[in-house]
Order: sequence, then C-alpha cells, then structure tokens
Amino acid sequence: MAGSPIGGQRGSGGGGRAKQPTLAQLRAFAAVAEHLHFRDAAAAIGMSQPALSGAVSALEEVLGVQLLERTTRKVLLSPAGERLAVRAQGVLAAVGSLMEEAEAVRGPFTGVLRLGAIPTVAPYLLPTVLRLVHERYPALELEVHEEQTASLLDGLQSGRLDLLLLAVPLGAPGVSELPLFDEDFVLVTPLDHWLGGREGIPREALKSLNLLLLDEGHCLRDQALDICREAGRGDVPVSTTAAGLSTLVQLVAGGLGVTLLPRTAVKVETSRSSQLLTGYFAEPAPTRRIALAMRTGAARAAEYEELAAALREAMRALPVRVVGEGG
Repeated sequence: MAGSPIGGQRGSGGGGRAKQPTLAQLRAFAAVAEHLHFRDAAAAIGMSQPALSGAVSALEEVLGVQLLERTTRKVLLSPAGERLAVRAQGVLAAVGSLMEEAEAVRGPFTGVLRLGAIPTVAPYLLPTVLRLVHERYPALELEVHEEQTASLLDGLQSGRLDLLLLAVPLGAPGVSELPLFDEDFVLVTPLDHWLGGREGIPREALKSLNLLLLDEGHCLRDQALDICREAGRGDVPVSTTAAGLSTLVQLVAGGLGVTLLPRTAVKVETSRSSQLLTGYFAEPAPTRRIALAMRTGAARAAEYEELAAALREAMRALPVRVVGEGG
C-alpha cells in the first residue's frame, strides 16, 4: 500500500505526467501575461489571435490550472497565472540564453580553450601564443595549465584539457600531434669551462662532462639522457638535479657542471647570470620537436589545425626550424 499515493498522483500533475508544456505555449502565455490583451499579445509575438488563444488554453490543460480570467472587456491573470507567469518568463529567458550560447560556440575560436604546456616550453613560447590569440582570436578565452607530460596527457584524455603544447613524439593512443617546429639543444657551461662559447662541439664530448639534469618526470631530462646515450655515454651518473631550468642554470653558473638547454630557453635563462657561456653542437645538432597535441577526432580539430598553422607562422621569429620549412 505504500506505493498507492504515488500511483494515484500520475493523473494530477505527479512525476508520471506524459505531457509537457511547449515553448510556443509558454511564449503565448508570457505575452498575454505581459500585455493582458489577446490582440496586442498576438501582434507582439507574430501569432494569430486564435492560435494564441488556443496555445494558452492548451497550456492550461497541460498544467491543470486556470491561468487567465477572460471577460468581454479585458484579460486578467488568475492567482495561479500570476505565479506561473514568472516561471514561464524564467524558462523562456533560459532558453534564450541557451540559444545564444549555442550560436556563440558554433563560431570558431570562441569560448574557453584549456591549453596545457610543459614547464620547459611554457615560459618561452607562451608570450608568442598569448599574443597570437589576443590579436587574431579575441573571442577565445584561453586557460593555461603548466604541468609535466604525464599529467598533461591524463588531463587531455580525461577531458580536463583540450589541447597540449609539448615535446613529441608521445606515442599515446588516441592522441594526434600537430608538429610546430624543431629546435636545437645547446650546451650551457660556466665561464671557465673548456667548451664554453665554442661552436661545432662534437656530441662525443658529452661522454666526459658532468651533466646537470632536471628532476625525474620532466621530458627534457629524458631527452638529455637519450642524447647522451646517442653520443656513446652509457649510464649517466646524476648527483645534482633541479626542479626547473632557472635553478639548473644557476647551478651551472655556480660551477657544479654543465647542462643542455633548448634554444628557445637560452635567451631567458642565460640572461640571469654573467657567469655563463653557450656552446653549439656540430651538425646535426641534437634536437627536440614541439607540437600541439589533441584528442584524435576532437570536435574542434579543424580549429586546432588552423591554430597550429598560425603558430608556425608566428614562431618564425624564434630560433627554431618551423616544420615544413627546411625542418
């Protein structure tokens, strides 16, 4: 018997009601509530007077309440009509906002774009990215998240992030890469180091250097280790590490060793100390590739591809080789 009251409400407005008000019915009622005149209300919303009257009557039937008091001279809202008119206007306003939002997101480069970037890219490339977005895509609201590669990939695949700016290849399933540019690594040394300021440094020189690296988890650390292995250096003993490139460079300035920096980071990081020199490797120099990464089949894939093309153009001024232009 406990379920009987619920079942008994289905025909009188309970949760089982099959019919729902239509937007046309709500619009007709809201117009009458505003004008309190069928002819004026009909003209305001572009509906014939008989159709408007029928829509309001249908709404009363659906809701099970009398909304209007009709006389030969005027129309009045019933007490229920006064209360429900406010609700109807709220529903119509919400639908209007929904349509405006849908129209906005249909346009390219509008709304929020959640961009993730690795720490060894963000400080050096974001000024170019932000300038481009501000000038070319002013309706795009960019949110930037600086995280390590594993966290960024997790955020992309879970939907927390929309687009990534990081070093590739990733080899992650369900992720598509839009290459931007390749950049060389350079050797940063103390002033008194024998390789300081030299050009044409052979990779084999890395075999005997005290190399300082970033903490584990940074892809730049892994890239540096790969470069050392390619140079014929087996196990790379690491006695000192740093959480970021700025600290790493200061350790070099203090004479603790040397490090590898991507070219885009050199100007910013080496300007912090007068105790540093930069050396350049012989061709082919060790490099890394920077790309945008998106979910394969992303709804905004066409926008991301256009953004990648615009970034390649904007990054020509950087010390890099833009993909498709000799690199």
